[in-house]
Amino acid sequence: IFLIIENAFCLFSLRKKYFAGEIVLITGSANGIGRQVALKLAPLGVTLVLWDIDDEGNKETSRLAQQNGANRVFVYHCDCTRREEVYEQADKVRKEVGDVTILINNAGTLIGKKFCDLTDEEFEKTFRINFFSQVWTCKAFLPAMVACNRGHLVSTASGGGLLGLYRQSDYGASKAAIISMMEAINSELYHGGKRGIKTTIICPYFISTRLSKGFKTARPCLFPVYDPEYAASRIVDAIKKEKFYLIMPPAVYLLGLKIFLPRKAALFLESYVKFPESMDEAFGQK
Repeated sequence: IFLIIENAFCLFSLRKKYFAGEIVLITGSANGIGRQVALKLAPLGVTLVLWDIDDEGNKETSRLAQQNGANRVFVYHCDCTRREEVYEQADKVRKEVGDVTILINNAGTLIGKKFCDLTDEEFEKTFRINFFSQVWTCKAFLPAMVACNRGHLVSTASGGGLLGLYRQSDYGASKAAIISMMEAINSELYHGGKRGIKTTIICPYFISTRLSKGFKTARPCLFPVYDPEYAASRIVDAIKKEKFYLIMPPAVYLLGLKIFLPRKAALFLESYVKFPESMDEAFGQK
């Protein structure tokens, strides 16, 4: 009860992480949130390791990060959906840079089709990009963190992982899998005495990146679409404060109440915020 009250009212200020000297690897760093997180971390004394399949975009992120004060930036081409490639590039990073101490899994995709319209290949693709890529990266870098009982795993999930939403059967399932996996890893670390390794799970609503494809919210006061730069600042702050969950905006907490509410209440909330109409407008013609 005390821990719940402490968390709800922030009775004590959270200890803040110092980033100087950390080796931070970001997947999906060529644009969007990944790029903005890199730019926010650049002046804080970290070594940045940027992974993406978009080589030109990744080079631009590197250039901007160096302009923002980053001293050491390493750029790698890596398709995180390919397990062998992840392990190969991870070995390169260990040899050329060192052991990663903060892993930010950011790469993701959203197709936005209804369940029966999704091909088997598209469903598998969503899971490879959104979920299995995080499995492989955690497998690659977590053992070194465990060995020294120090590190931080940051996973971008989604509010869609808290409640299955319209046109998100594949996306929501992949994000729910991320949340469950990271909670399980955190449990294993805690009970294994490896409490120096922190975990942060990011659960946002829509953010105005290429992933959202022009999604427009009908209730911006309740469910705003955040700018990538603002979202990145919240993510870096959550890492700094070593928060376990970052849920934004606050209304996304409502999605977690689904087990206490009748199913029709969740469907009514979707209707009230006109989520199906927004999804149809953004993804229905593509």
